[in-house]
Amino acid sequence: MTELRHSGKDGAASPASLARVAMLYYREGLTQEEIARRVGVSRASVANWLRLAREQNIVEIRIQGESFATSPLARALADRLGLADAYVAHNDLEPLSADAMLDRTAQLGAQAMRDLLSGTDCLGVAWGETVLRIAQGFPLAQMPGLMVHQLVGSMYAQHLFAAETCAIEIARRLGAGCRTLHAPAVLSSAELAERLRREPVIASQLAEFGRLTKALFSVGDVSDRTTLVSAGIATVEEVAWYRERGAAGVLAGHFIDGAGDVMAGPLSARMIGIAPGALKAVPVRMLVVSGPEKLAATRAAILGGYVSHLVIDEPGARALLED
Repeated sequence: MTELRHSGKDGAASPASLARVAMLYYREGLTQEEIARRVGVSRASVANWLRLAREQNIVEIRIQGESFATSPLARALADRLGLADAYVAHNDLEPLSADAMLDRTAQLGAQAMRDLLSGTDCLGVAWGETVLRIAQGFPLAQMPGLMVHQLVGSMYAQHLFAAETCAIEIARRLGAGCRTLHAPAVLSSAELAERLRREPVIASQLAEFGRLTKALFSVGDVSDRTTLVSAGIATVEEVAWYRERGAAGVLAGHFIDGAGDVMAGPLSARMIGIAPGALKAVPVRMLVVSGPEKLAATRAAILGGYVSHLVIDEPGARALLED
């Protein structure tokens, strides 16, 4: 009855009791019934304590992202597209909703990037709904030697999260350092953007992108509902201008055509953030993407050489293989 004395009553438990039950279940392989008999509480309490151990981060359940790269579909995708690795978030027999599939893909992206990281890396983190979900699901760890860099400048939109949120959250969950980008994502004129890039603080931050060893990003579509519009970076008219000239997607705030080439236009010279050429030079470049509306942008990013590691939903993976 040692554990019961620690807990005070059958339904409550101290952190030490939760840790002991979690050890018996996850490490020693005992069933909940066996643990209940050993500890002297009900089986229902054991189940409740295991849930509390997960919720209080006493135990962390982490699935190795590398396992998803070994599926036949993932290997076929990597071989077909010439990627270092591909990771496929598989669907259920009853297909998931678009939001649930995005969640699953983002979780896989978090696991996959965590498996690749070391304490000496410089990780560049972009911005967007997909990247935010990755950040919020990133496995906890202590990597104080890691440095996380915000890749795209800040923006103001009342109904959206701040651009620096993604980088800050990943750094927090890894106990890492963080370098936010102290500049807007888009300026009112190309001349003002160029002057700001030459400011010593901003110039120093942009120069640090040359030290990146890994990058984590998604891509945007070129519909009127693209995140660039909802974030206030671009207008519907500006997006239409690019779309009419063959834009296939948005990469770190820059429009790319179907071949992955960067398109000059009304926004390009006004943006502050990582340049597409600098992104392409990062050794490990992980694109995480879900949804049929992102397929054209995904194809373009891969053709342009911006992707070394791809995390994608199962329908998207099959569509890419059918090209």
